[in-house]
Amino acid sequence: MIRKCVAADFDALLAIINVAAQAYQGVIPADCWHDPYMSADELRGEIAGGIDFWGFEQNGRLVGVMGAQAVQDVTLIRHAYVLTECRRQGIGARLLEFLLNRADRPVLVGTWAAAGWAIAFYERHGFRLVPQDRKAALLRKYWAVPERQIETSVVLADARAMHGYPWLDPEPVSPGIGKP
Repeated sequence: MIRKCVAADFDALLAIINVAAQAYQGVIPADCWHDPYMSADELRGEIAGGIDFWGFEQNGRLVGVMGAQAVQDVTLIRHAYVLTECRRQGIGARLLEFLLNRADRPVLVGTWAAAGWAIAFYERHGFRLVPQDRKAALLRKYWAVPERQIETSVVLADARAMHGYPWLDPEPVSPGIGKP
């Protein structure tokens, strides 16, 4: 069952994030890894910043979480995690589908470039990688992340974001520029 996370879920939410994020250890750059991956204060800040967390409950226990955050003209998928023992059961897919169905605007996801499994997950669900030359501008515009994270991350966009958004279209070329 998918449900909105409430204040009483805070400890479970934090535990799921930190247990599931262990998959990043040794994969993402060492200077980007810390243990715990997210502190309680950081999670409180993310919630205060507008992330609505949704959880997948199985047998009365939260086993997966995913956040959605409306920022300017897009929705960001944030902090998507499933407990290790519950992976490969479609929980992440169901959470993502649920959030995509609720979104009324283009959807973007940022993740670590080294997290090939995460990139593949989003691509299986119709997301496409934003061109490398555009990702930094998007990360600066829609996320509040350090420069090092911008250097080592990618952005993926859903079909709504891939069509008609100027930040994804090729740069316009003025007539005569670049010609001999």
